[in-house]
Amino acid sequence: MRRERVELVLASFLMLFVELVLMRWAGAFVVHLSYFTNFVLLGSFLGIGVGFLRARRGPDLFRWSPVLLALFAGLLMVLRASIDRTGSDLVYFGVSERGLPAWVLLPFVFVATAATLAAVAHGVAVRFRRFPALEAYRLDILGSLAGIAAFAALSLLRWGPLSWALVIVASYVALLGRPTALQAASLAVLVAIFAIGTYPFDTVWSPYYRIQIQQRGGGSVAIDANGVPHQTAQRTEGTDYERLYERLAEPPDRVLVVGAGNGNDVAVALRQGASRVDAVEIDPELLAIGVERHPERPYADPRVRRFIDDGRAFLERTDATYDLIVFALPDSLTLVGGQSSLRLESFLFTREAFRAAAERLAPGGAFAMYNFYRERWLADRLAGTLGEVFGAPPCVDVLGAGGGQVGRLSMFVASADPAALRCATTWDPDGRPVAEPATDDHPFVYLRERTIPGRYALALALILFGSLAAVRLAGATLRPMARYLDLFFMGAAFLLLETKSVVGFALLFGTTWFVNALVFFGILLTVLAAIEVERRMRIGRPAVLFGLLLAGLLVAGLVPASWLLAMPVGWRFAVATALAFFPVFVANLIFAERFRDTADPTTAFGANLLGAMVGGVLEYLSLVVGYRGLLVLAAVLYLLAWRSMPTIPTSEPAAEPVAAGLTAGLIER
Repeated sequence: MRRERVELVLASFLMLFVELVLMRWAGAFVVHLSYFTNFVLLGSFLGIGVGFLRARRGPDLFRWSPVLLALFAGLLMVLRASIDRTGSDLVYFGVSERGLPAWVLLPFVFVATAATLAAVAHGVAVRFRRFPALEAYRLDILGSLAGIAAFAALSLLRWGPLSWALVIVASYVALLGRPTALQAASLAVLVAIFAIGTYPFDTVWSPYYRIQIQQRGGGSVAIDANGVPHQTAQRTEGTDYERLYERLAEPPDRVLVVGAGNGNDVAVALRQGASRVDAVEIDPELLAIGVERHPERPYADPRVRRFIDDGRAFLERTDATYDLIVFALPDSLTLVGGQSSLRLESFLFTREAFRAAAERLAPGGAFAMYNFYRERWLADRLAGTLGEVFGAPPCVDVLGAGGGQVGRLSMFVASADPAALRCATTWDPDGRPVAEPATDDHPFVYLRERTIPGRYALALALILFGSLAAVRLAGATLRPMARYLDLFFMGAAFLLLETKSVVGFALLFGTTWFVNALVFFGILLTVLAAIEVERRMRIGRPAVLFGLLLAGLLVAGLVPASWLLAMPVGWRFAVATALAFFPVFVANLIFAERFRDTADPTTAFGANLLGAMVGGVLEYLSLVVGYRGLLVLAAVLYLLAWRSMPTIPTSEPAAEPVAAGLTAGLIER
């Protein structure tokens, strides 16, 4: 029995680890996934659900999973992607248009992800059925915790895809015993594919990107991220980087550069005479490239202090003041893992972020930001927000050749002290309607209006249709699922609750990969705690538990983020943890109470799977209602679950062990 426990933990570890690897690997080669990461997660979840639905049916899918994984990883390397730039409902930066279109690649990635994870999950489900429900659930969560910890450790050590492949191969060898010739060949191919992705000349894997470096003439270095031109480390004297200093009445002494990257802005600040430059960069590898390869070696100057951190989090934590704060092209090519359309820099461009920057300015200090704005409305939105925060419209410079502002480098400089600036041109919307500022609750600066873009709506509708078809093909029928309508609502609500937790911690502590990993680890620990409570005592009283859950959601929704941001970091962490994880804990107590006595686990799993898929789609309503609105929606779904929960007689036999996999499948995203 001990070996069977170890096998279940290891299989669950492998399932979650493969899911995390596919998210990173696919996003590195298919640029669409920089903006549609949720599609990979939805595909993963669908695959896990289908694998469990087939737990009692043949053939054995797990033995084919190495083949599918190697084939999928290889195809991702050879496929090329582009982003359709037509339309202005959602803005994409710096993406080249070449190769296969989104309507081909996104369905392929979704289906291939679901197929690969279904094969892996089938091996988990078969082992799951050997144990009582809560024991199997507990072992599955332990394996998931180990999977997150292992992937986070490899990221912390900055080890690339080859290390991921070796972990996967070792897990397969332990679970398969003696692999067949086809399995062994597939694992060898997988190692080769990941080695090719790791060791090409001047390729570096950061926690966010696949970075490629190319030396150019004059000592400059071109930097591509996930196959997209991203930055160029170059000599900066006489370039547009110096233009913002022409808008300052006095040279700044203390400078903060957010999005310091390879060091161009740092080099300019030093040449302008700054006595101290604080350089904040979220990606350690981009900063390391600047340290080693920038032609002016700005990071070697003793006046420079380097910080690997999220820019908004740094502004909220620091007590320092500056004469100049620069947001230097901080546009990422990736999203916070799986959470709708929240990008790494989303919380930098909100009204509250600009206020935080203004509070960090010394008397007479100035704030500057610049970027290549393809849409005039986007430049107007940012300029209008600056005008609102600083009390006066900012200076504006449009740089580069050609006429008009769209597609050219636009620079805004603002200050609460008009005497601190020397504007050549002041921003004036000239009667154009100005989009409302982005906020911490609705941080979608690149979305013009509160709506779900048409390309998202179509893709999500297709995902729902495909998921429904997949559940039917896996052997589930819809009519018996009516008995488990409460589990359907619980699945949808839990995904919304999870999303709000991740986004909330990203705002409070930074959108870094490490914060994201800690939040998911914390959610799994909370689920494990609920399991341990349920194993030792049967609480009953679902009305009381639902009351506690709704009260927790109400408190979490009423506490403003600004109140938490004003707290010292230690207190902020304690209060934020209580607000986020208390509802998660109670929700899992409710689930365990209901699920342990499920008479038809396969049908119940199908109902919860459909609910989870709907919840993943409902995440995109945050584009309309904001993230606080997701708590309201989750509360409504939990109320519906409560009202639709049947009265379960105590004499009803316990469900088969496979039933406990429902929430495990949910949380493993």
